[in-house]
Amino acid sequence: MKRLLIVGAGGHGHSVAEAVLAGGVFQLAGFLDDAASDLRQVWAWPVFGPTADLVNYRQQADVAIVAIGNNRLREEMHNRLGAAGFESATVIHPTAIVSPRAVIGVGSVIMAGAIVGTEAQLGAGVIVNCGAVVDHHCRVENFGHLGVNASMAGGAMLGHGAWMQAGAVLGYGVRMDAGSVLEPGQAVSETRSRNAIQ
Repeated sequence: MKRLLIVGAGGHGHSVAEAVLAGGVFQLAGFLDDAASDLRQVWAWPVFGPTADLVNYRQQADVAIVAIGNNRLREEMHNRLGAAGFESATVIHPTAIVSPRAVIGVGSVIMAGAIVGTEAQLGAGVIVNCGAVVDHHCRVENFGHLGVNASMAGGAMLGHGAWMQAGAVLGYGVRMDAGSVLEPGQAVSETRSRNAIQ
């Protein structure tokens, strides 16, 4: 198995680590984290240090994934990992249901109980959190983020770096602009621009 480095040792990083351990596809090597300078390990795995010198960690891992919920920071770190020569991993929890006809971008994570329907398309660095649904023919652009139990009905589109917080809903065919944010439980039944939402 390839050794996997997780960038981010906070709550989302812990959740991604559990998905890695449950899946048995990768061997968890450890973590990097800039925010917790005194953190030395998560469970039995080391926190090697901050991300300042990514190239120095190439000997510890073969692949890496960014486990940071903030979409802008996740994209920046994803790009830095690529520049440092890391291959991006994709992590899918074994209890997620993912259509074999769906397309999942590199660096994405699909969490426990999530559903990704037939011919859905997920870009790079996407998060589909626990219990979230990306229905048939939906599209989630790069670094989009579906929170816990968020749902996209058939043919909906979530723009680049957009965030559906917990329980938010996009109706059939609805398109959300890049960078949009839906509040917890907010339902949108018609296409709106980013300015109309905020």
